[in-house]
Amino acid sequence: MNRPHYILLPVSPLFIAFSLIGAFMLNLLPWGHWIGTPDFVALVLMFWGIHQPRKVGIGVAFIMGLLMDVHEATLLGENALAYTLLSYFAIMIHRRVLWFPVMTQALQVFPLLLATQAIQSAVRLMVSGKFPGWLSFVDSVVAMALWPVIHVLLLAPQRRAVDKDHTRPI
Repeated sequence: MNRPHYILLPVSPLFIAFSLIGAFMLNLLPWGHWIGTPDFVALVLMFWGIHQPRKVGIGVAFIMGLLMDVHEATLLGENALAYTLLSYFAIMIHRRVLWFPVMTQALQVFPLLLATQAIQSAVRLMVSGKFPGWLSFVDSVVAMALWPVIHVLLLAPQRRAVDKDHTRPI
C-alpha cells in the first residue's frame, strides 16, 4: 500500500504554544486522577521534542512541569524533573524515531512514557511513602495508544496537499 508522502510546512510557534496549553487544560479536567487517563502534557511535550527539538526543549518541559506541580499541589519539582528527563530523552532519540512508521513510533515512545511515570511515582514514594499502585502504569499504555491520534492532530496544520492545486498559493 502506497501512502502519500507529505511535505510538511514549518510549524507555527503559536500552534505549539496552543497545543501545550490545550494539553495542560486536558490535564486540568477532573478525570486526571482516574486510572487510564494519560498525562497529556507529557505526551505533547514528547511529540514536540521529537518533531521540533529546537523549538520545544528542556526549558519548556521544565516550565510545564512546574505548572503541573502547582496544579497537582505536589512537591515542587516532581513533574518538572520527570518532564525535563522526558524531553531530554525525546530529543536524544528524535532522529531514530522519525524513521519509523507511526505505529512503531508508539512502541518507541512507550519506554519514555513509562520512565516518566516511574520517576513521578518514585518521587512520591520517597516523599510521602505512598506508592500509587501498579495499576496506575496503565496510563502509559493508554498514552502509547493515543500516539497515532496525537501524531495526526498535531501534524495536520503542517501538511500540504499531495496533489498540487494551481489555484492555491502553496
